[in-house]
Amino acid sequence: MSKTEVVAMLLAGGQGSRLGVLTKSIAKPAVPYGGNYRIIDFPLSNCVNSGIYTVGVLTQYQPLVLNDYLGNGHPWDLDRLNGGVHVLSPYEAIGGAEWYKGTANAIYQNIAFIEKYDPKYVVVLSGDHIYKMNYANMIDFHKKNNADCTIAVLEVPWEEASRFGILATDENEQIYEFAEKPKEPKSNKASMGVYVFSWDKLKKYLIEDEADPNSANDFGKNIIPNMLNDGQRMFAYPFKGYWKDVGTIDSLWEANLDIINPNVDLDLSDKSWRIYSRTPDAPPHYIGENATVENSSISEGCDIDGLVDYSVVSSDVTVEEGAEVRFSVIMPGAVIKKGAKVYYSIIAENAVIEEDAQVGEIPENMENSADWGVAVVGSGATITKNKKIPAKEMIASGEEV
Repeated sequence: MSKTEVVAMLLAGGQGSRLGVLTKSIAKPAVPYGGNYRIIDFPLSNCVNSGIYTVGVLTQYQPLVLNDYLGNGHPWDLDRLNGGVHVLSPYEAIGGAEWYKGTANAIYQNIAFIEKYDPKYVVVLSGDHIYKMNYANMIDFHKKNNADCTIAVLEVPWEEASRFGILATDENEQIYEFAEKPKEPKSNKASMGVYVFSWDKLKKYLIEDEADPNSANDFGKNIIPNMLNDGQRMFAYPFKGYWKDVGTIDSLWEANLDIINPNVDLDLSDKSWRIYSRTPDAPPHYIGENATVENSSISEGCDIDGLVDYSVVSSDVTVEEGAEVRFSVIMPGAVIKKGAKVYYSIIAENAVIEEDAQVGEIPENMENSADWGVAVVGSGATITKNKKIPAKEMIASGEEV
């Protein structure tokens, strides 16, 4: 692949309202994940590992943290004179300013950016999924089938199929039917929100879609069905690896704990497919003489003197003597003080759990623990001494309870 043969457009402007207090002041792709990462690290790393070095990141909701994190793209080898990473926010053009109205409109508003590189193919990605994928293989599949559009698909449990865009394909993986979140799905082949388009065709459909006053300006609702109805060559690219849409509190919690689950196929130490990130400038973590750490991930700059069990602990976290952290996700800079208990919870950045407070609960039935409910403490919030926060409770960012 040449440097300009493929341009990737990464949709990163989502509000992520289902993540509640965790996205009050940051866009969902900027939410910390896995100790040393943020969610957007995965599609960005997939791009560079796939040989795609021209990436447009489309931002909108609360972009400050995300913009600062991306910087000039150096951690992902995207600080390049030709190509590299470009942050693309809505801007004021002739006729006035306009927010991105939908996923298709976001790409439409950046046609000039894409045209600058004159690509043959455009890869459209979501900024809020955890997965490792070689887009170059998908592009080769697209070329071999002389496709106009190729959609990455994953077989999901039938009971979850109604949450996704569902495709029906023939024996050659050519798509003959597509339904966005059908009530009665006819297939369990779900769209992953990863698309490869031949640019000349996509540009045509984006322009036509923008001219339609009744359109929702969305890929799943408009662009994909319109191309299919017109008989364009559309194919499904089967994907077999780990993939998680971290759009809810429970799914984000599960995805974090998946990195320490030996039964889950998500290896972040794989040197052949690194996930790059803007790593914190912090000293090595310190495990004190009173600490007990079992089956957990501990990041740089942590000071651990309590018990940490089956948890993911991000950089610069303090767990004081006598504190307990079990089955939880602790984000950067949080402090868990003496005697505090954190169970089945997500503790956001710079939150403080004071002495002898308790956040979350240990499920009575461990086999159904995922249904018990995850407690969440927002960034900068404080849980005061002896306070108890029950399962499923959500404490707002900056609040003192």
